[in-house]
Amino acid sequence: MPGKPKIILLTLGEELLLGLTPNGHLTYIGDQLRQVGTPMHANVTISDAPEDIESYFEDYWKKADVLITTGGLGPTVDDRTKEVIGECLGEKLVYDPTVMQAIEARFEALGLELNPNNRKQAYHFENAEVLHNPNGTAPGLWLEKFGKILVMLPGPPHELQPMFKDQVLPRLQDKGLVQDSENYIQIRTTGIGESNLETLLQPIAERESGLELAYCAHPGMVDFRMSFPDQVNPFDRLAELAEECKKLLGESFLTIGNDTLLDIVSKILRRKKLKLATVESCTGGYIANEITNIPGSSEYFVGGLATYSTGAKEDLISVPFELIQQHTAVSEEVAVAMATGVAERLEADYAISATGYIGPGGGTEKDPVGTVYIGLHSPSGAFARRFSFRGPRIAQKRRAFNAAMDLLRRELI
Repeated sequence: MPGKPKIILLTLGEELLLGLTPNGHLTYIGDQLRQVGTPMHANVTISDAPEDIESYFEDYWKKADVLITTGGLGPTVDDRTKEVIGECLGEKLVYDPTVMQAIEARFEALGLELNPNNRKQAYHFENAEVLHNPNGTAPGLWLEKFGKILVMLPGPPHELQPMFKDQVLPRLQDKGLVQDSENYIQIRTTGIGESNLETLLQPIAERESGLELAYCAHPGMVDFRMSFPDQVNPFDRLAELAEECKKLLGESFLTIGNDTLLDIVSKILRRKKLKLATVESCTGGYIANEITNIPGSSEYFVGGLATYSTGAKEDLISVPFELIQQHTAVSEEVAVAMATGVAERLEADYAISATGYIGPGGGTEKDPVGTVYIGLHSPSGAFARRFSFRGPRIAQKRRAFNAAMDLLRRELI
């Protein structure tokens, strides 16, 4: 296998095609391979029908250096993966009493009665190596044939994931098919659009021979990955370029890696022993919910209020009725008053507020649907920023959350 191996994943299961189960195998195996510098080449999801297994296996077996299959190794009649692929490869299925003993021991330990159908799981290709399954009854298989590698894994994630990490990855590493770490560096940015980011980085892309840049936009953030696909372990040069990009981006630089805005803000608040509160109108508690999804957020988050009505703003955080009458509840002035009010009410160092129109109804000529004011109270004062978002309600809430975290991050740093 000269050069980087072509790894293809073949996921089997009607439940995947029907949308009943998300394809977590692609996410997990893709992430594991990314971390060892060998991205997956392709993923194909197919049904459990024998004719589909035969057709797609034969096609992708020709294209792959390493072909990984998931699912179809169970005891039921629709688990036909071994039988069909065995015929394709001319591999005889042989009974393994050691595997059968492991299956029997597992049933006995769980206090369950062994079904005769489970006996089929004790068969494997004559020339394959068994990947033992401590978390289930379906062993995996590792087969080297025709200069290629076939890896067959069970479908349940709690069985597949430890098997892949503890048994498959080490074998791939022993054969030199994967590296010790990622072969790229990812930089996360905020406050700069994808096209503007590409324009900013264009001089570096033109200067560095063999450098590849790839972009991925998220609500309020844009990631870009830098890699030298034709070089082995180009980590020192990538680290130098990352530092150059960091300086070039200024405040738009968020982090190197996968930390989110909330991850970064949380670390700063913890380190400085600061307290944060929130008060939300249009986002209805979304910001507080996201914050409390982070383990350990109780170290800095004192609480949040959802003041959806005008009366709640007046009664709970002391926003003056006259201020709302003069400027409306969706305004810079009210966003500032909300942030200050909740900071005082909950005795927080920093406070975030959100008020706006996220539709589909509402809005004014000055502030149409999609307008959100984010307020921020800090020890040095309070201010608010006006944002214009688009999309469904939940998407606008997500964008408002990211905008709020970015305002807080910039103030903290």
